[in-house]
Amino acid sequence: MDDVERFRTAAVAWAAGGADARAAAAHARDLAARTRPKKVVLVEGPSDRVAVEALAARLGRDLDAEGFPVVPLGGVTSIGRFLEVLGPQGLGLGVAGLCDAAEERWFQRGLERAGLGSALTRADMERRGFHVCVADLEDELIRAVGAETVRQVIVAEGEWRAFRTFQNQPVQREWTVERQLHRFMGTHSGRKSQYARALVRRLDPASVPRPLARLLTNAAV
Repeated sequence: MDDVERFRTAAVAWAAGGADARAAAAHARDLAARTRPKKVVLVEGPSDRVAVEALAARLGRDLDAEGFPVVPLGGVTSIGRFLEVLGPQGLGLGVAGLCDAAEERWFQRGLERAGLGSALTRADMERRGFHVCVADLEDELIRAVGAETVRQVIVAEGEWRAFRTFQNQPVQREWTVERQLHRFMGTHSGRKSQYARALVRRLDPASVPRPLARLLTNAAV
């Protein structure tokens, strides 16, 4: 585990609170001084981190090496705490982030409590480096690569039979194929990360979803 990964782990432990929070805070401060992150990119969970880092790699970038570590929140309700420990009231680091449309209000409130604005609109959030997926990251990627390409990816991943079985369930039959694909990705633990990486590999760099493109642009300044 390198120092950037140790920083990520310490930041998560600090934000979580509990008996080890003080030690984690000290460790995070030491590692931040050592690695000098320019800006921390906050995302909801591990699949979002996979997608952001995989896309950056497709574009020839290494976010950790550049000083833009991606930190998963482990749940949107933690955003306020992460902003508290990493932002101006804590380590004083720059922060950016990505959320789903359903989580936008959580991010707005967290930014406001952290002293990063008031009565924030979506445009205000974007100016501060926080971008909103419509409806979520999986939906953005499915629309960007197209349903037929997603089906090809499922075949390549060896899960076509599983998908066809899923598709034939009575509750799925009235859904659009896009909705079926989206739901399929969330049916097993780890599948969102699996397909985040696989879909990014098939993504045309000229068709990167706007929230991801804007996030990576923000994580370059």
